Amino acid sequence: MKLSNYKTNQELIVETKSLLLKYLLFKITNKSKNNIKSQLTRGNILVDGKVITKHDYMLQPGQKITVKWAQIHDKDHKDVLDIIYEDDDIIVINKPVGLLSIATNDEKINTAYYMVMNYLKQKKSRNHIFVVHRLDRDTSGVLLFAKNERIKFALQDNWNNLVTKRGYTVIVEGKMKKDTDTIKSWLKETKTFLVYSSNRKGDGQEAITHYRRIRESGKYSMLDINIDTGRKNQIRVHMKDINHSIIGDKKYGSRSNPLNRLGLHAHILEFKHPFTKEIMHFKAPVPEEFMKLF
Repeated sequence: MKLSNYKTNQELIVETKSLLLKYLLFKITNKSKNNIKSQLTRGNILVDGKVITKHDYMLQPGQKITVKWAQIHDKDHKDVLDIIYEDDDIIVINKPVGLLSIATNDEKINTAYYMVMNYLKQKKSRNHIFVVHRLDRDTSGVLLFAKNERIKFALQDNWNNLVTKRGYTVIVEGKMKKDTDTIKSWLKETKTFLVYSSNRKGDGQEAITHYRRIRESGKYSMLDINIDTGRKNQIRVHMKDINHSIIGDKKYGSRSNPLNRLGLHAHILEFKHPFTKEIMHFKAPVPEEFMKLF
């Protein structure tokens, strides 16, 4: 696996006098505030060709801003990982669909963990990363890794208390009868690793899913989903339970696969930093192919 760190540039021409960070937040609406601040800190923002890291730098009309969005590129397998945010403690990426989060018995190399680890070791050989949470191979979106054990344990040991939002964009089969609803059940798993719901309190792991319909076509509905609990296959099982399986999810009852992928994208991750107490908010734009269905 050959990795390279490269930049995809975005250019903006300043129309009115403004502070740099304020202007960037106004103009770049598909990235979070933390993401843009990260680009400033890492020297990825240029004004008239000069690197600017100060948030309060005063822009003048006519100046050209260049934003260098850093990505990790796997030249052999053509997988691209967008770096959403990076500092001394964490690195957050937009994981593409089809890529494992971590190694399995059958696959050790083609994983997000391996690619990010190699990217960091190219910068400094003593760098390490640590798993905090995971996304399924068929789920795209926001994935967080720790860069030291101190932050890893602080996040893992208090994950449910620290996380304030886990948002997903989901495409399901059919039209929803309700615009919004909450699904609650207790999840169990068979010997063949199929997760299913029990409605008997305490019979398994409690799982709570909230959905809101945001788009609808003749065949499909797009939902904004937030979860109170991060159980294995939780959203997939709950969508099956209400007879609206996620597209491309044959394992949990889907009969259609118009995008040749699972219609599940981790759109937002928000948590309170265990040390600074700052609210960290990260988002990965909804995949373009999702929108084409509507």
